[in-house]
Amino acid sequence: MSNVSVRYFVDAMDAAVEFYTQRLGFSIAARPAATFAILARGNLRLLLNTTDGPGGATQPMPDGRRPKPGGWNRIQLEVDDLEGEVDRLRKAGAHFRNAIVSGFGGKQILLEDPAGNPIELFEPPRR
Repeated sequence: MSNVSVRYFVDAMDAAVEFYTQRLGFSIAARPAATFAILARGNLRLLLNTTDGPGGATQPMPDGRRPKPGGWNRIQLEVDDLEGEVDRLRKAGAHFRNAIVSGFGGKQILLEDPAGNPIELFEPPRR
């Protein structure tokens, strides 16, 4: 299977890299500039950019809008024990947008990275 890449914009690169590597099990694949990092977890490559760096991803759109952190699009990380992960992350100071939501498809919660980007933690139903 090939890698899947997702780009997130962050306010502070060091805080974002520390959060993803120390809290969510990502590794640093490359950090070629202070404003850009590539993190990996399995087949997922997470491309992190600050909004003030060079390169195409940070350039304004024709209407003047600029990339910024936050929003609602998100990566989904599957976990075996959602309650345990939420407890561990809360003890480490993590911020969540909501409480755990349960449905026929499983359980999920929205975690925020230091820049406010959402990460969906998802536990599939046990069969």
